[in-house]
Amino acid sequence: MFKGSALITGASSGIGAELARLCAADGYALILVARRSDRLEQLAARLTAAHGVTARCLACDLADPYAPRALFEQTSGDSVKILINNAGFGLRGSYTETDWDAEARLMQVNMIALAHLTKLFAARMRSTGGGRILNVASTAAFVPGPFMAMYYASKAFVMSLSLAVANELQGTGVSVTVLCPGVTQTEFFDAAGLQDSALLHGPAMTAAAVAGEGYRAMLAGKAEVIAGARNRWAMLSTRLAPRSLLARIARKLNSGKSA
Repeated sequence: MFKGSALITGASSGIGAELARLCAADGYALILVARRSDRLEQLAARLTAAHGVTARCLACDLADPYAPRALFEQTSGDSVKILINNAGFGLRGSYTETDWDAEARLMQVNMIALAHLTKLFAARMRSTGGGRILNVASTAAFVPGPFMAMYYASKAFVMSLSLAVANELQGTGVSVTVLCPGVTQTEFFDAAGLQDSALLHGPAMTAAAVAGEGYRAMLAGKAEVIAGARNRWAMLSTRLAPRSLLARIARKLNSGKSA
């Protein structure tokens, strides 16, 4: 029985690839989106062989402001029942010294593309009988993040937007879930230049474990899930601590050995 399609951005590795695997195992046709077409094709071949689902690969750079609308139009003939906005990246450095063009790309990918895709697909889902949307934020959404100021702020945006839209869509058949992982074993730290971060000295969840928690919460229609019991306890403490203290802690974690 055809369940419909699941569109996953940032699907080429890490949490995105694991979420694609879960969708395929549940019988959803896949629309896999990322910049790296070679990795997408490899993932599509594996999941098609393992689960017998169809998989389309759409190589796309979400830093392009026109990309969300193009994706939406390319999938107009698909019955997209699940949208997973997983694409995103981090940038490390002092805010007065980081490259603005790189930060503009970060905002476009982490915030604007996610918001645009959520808007487009939520409206379509609402008119066609419902669906599920999963937006991947981070535990960084709960605190200010010196030396990764724009990344932390982008994830706070994702969390706030997702919770607000989830509330608006109650009773429509469309749900929005925001997933907040903590430190996860993915390529994120290398890509963001965080190889010497103190964050890596503690325990990290696997991408599969994070994806599993997010996927189950999405199917249940929950508005928010913090992945991992340890992270849930840690985020409870952020509700009580002064934000200036949280900023000092994040500064220490993000600044590396030289600070």
